[in-house]
Amino acid sequence: MTNDVVKLWLMKAGNDLKTGKDEIATPEPTTDTICFHMQQCVEKCLKAFLIHKGKEISRTHNLSILLQECLELDAEFETLKADNVDELTAYAVDARYPGDFYMPTLDEAQVAIKMAEKVQAFVAAKIK
Repeated sequence: MTNDVVKLWLMKAGNDLKTGKDEIATPEPTTDTICFHMQQCVEKCLKAFLIHKGKEISRTHNLSILLQECLELDAEFETLKADNVDELTAYAVDARYPGDFYMPTLDEAQVAIKMAEKVQAFVAAKIK
């Protein structure tokens, strides 16, 4: 059953990545939505890895916490830490709600997609 749950987490992560990649190809991409989905993709990939390893997942959107939990199981996650993928955490909330609203630039959205693609490929290789 754990394998099925991991597959579902990875499928949902893939859907987030697809949503962002589809949106960035539009004439006027909504960068806040793209960045939110890239954060969600990375979060779900990291949680899929933790589930795969038999760990209970934290109810958090904080990628630094999730990345640290992954690092404790596999030192190679240092690569993702060095790439600062945890910076995507800001898009979980800051880019979603008015108030402290932040609109990422197109360049930031493109970088977020590249980070999410890297995490997805990295985690998929670890799980196979």
